[in-house]
Amino acid sequence: MQLKKIVVFAGICVMMNACSVQKNNVTEVTPSYKVKTEGGEKILIGMINRPLIENNETFTWFKKNYDLKTPDAAAVAAFRQHASEFQLVVFGGTWCEDTHNLLGGFYKLTDISGFPPENITLIGVDHEHRALFDMAKVFNITNVPTFIVMKNGKEVGRVVEYGDSGEPDKDLGKIVASMK
Repeated sequence: MQLKKIVVFAGICVMMNACSVQKNNVTEVTPSYKVKTEGGEKILIGMINRPLIENNETFTWFKKNYDLKTPDAAAVAAFRQHASEFQLVVFGGTWCEDTHNLLGGFYKLTDISGFPPENITLIGVDHEHRALFDMAKVFNITNVPTFIVMKNGKEVGRVVEYGDSGEPDKDLGKIVASMK
């Protein structure tokens, strides 16, 4: 299963690079997704990105929760110290209340720490936790959001929903700080 994750992650990176545009020294990933509407709710499925959520008036929860969150100081320090050593794969659901509550705070952590946005892969899933190209299945996603820390194409840890401490940024910081 680990080899399959590495191959899928490498494929994700290739797709991101093939679909990226360099602008002002920032790589912007062109999304590869589909939109599904269920019960009047807009659901993004597949390779998405922050601007797609942040700039869409449907997803007002993002900015609200970004503004409310103050990231854990130790997590900010760990992200800052190890920024060039790892990548993040994030699975979320634009329909999911936990994703609504946590995704903005996650991005605030990455912004404050100076973590490179091009090292974040954001994948939208539907209610059944399915994404394009079976990505959610390969990464064994059962709940969202799931934040996966990757180093050299291998998973070194993950935080599912609120994590062990109830503060996913704190748990992510511990994973990053303990990387060798």
